[in-house]
Amino acid sequence: MRNLPEVDRPVYNARMTSPSTARDRILLTAHDLFYQHGVRATGIDRVIAEAGVTKVTFYRHFPSKHELILAYLEHRHALWMSWFQDALQRHGSTVAALKPALAEWFQDPRFRGCAFINVVGELGEELPQVRDVARQHKEEMARVVAGLLPASRQRKAKAWAIALAVDGAIVQVQMGVPVALATGSFGRLVQGLSG
Repeated sequence: MRNLPEVDRPVYNARMTSPSTARDRILLTAHDLFYQHGVRATGIDRVIAEAGVTKVTFYRHFPSKHELILAYLEHRHALWMSWFQDALQRHGSTVAALKPALAEWFQDPRFRGCAFINVVGELGEELPQVRDVARQHKEEMARVVAGLLPASRQRKAKAWAIALAVDGAIVQVQMGVPVALATGSFGRLVQGLSG
């Protein structure tokens, strides 16, 4: 596999040089733990211990784990969208930029799929708000994809189809399909959809 450029704003490295508040430490610790291990498998006590805060401090900022999960998704959305737009720009700001941008993400050793798909799978019935947050994330991703396509009456429909293909590629790589195979198939789908 070819060497990819160093990413200035990686999707995973949410750590600030020195988080300025206890809330930041809690949120950034939860981001790392929830993404790597899942929200159900990560208990509040572990977040508290790794963030270096007391239970009182934790509950002052996040009265429940559900509130922390929603804050995690909001943080993840901002982080991922910033990375996504930057990656697309670095790869040419065209629909063809999607394939190398996704390959860049998929090849990161910390890749664990889409945080939004993962959380909906874990908590979609128990915490319906996560479905709303995930839907908003996917809608914004589709809007960014639409911006890569030439203006046409089919632009929005094509963007949604490509967004669906993005999700399929994410799930395939998460299940162990080689990155080159998943991104190659994705590239062929995008070429057909955007033509």
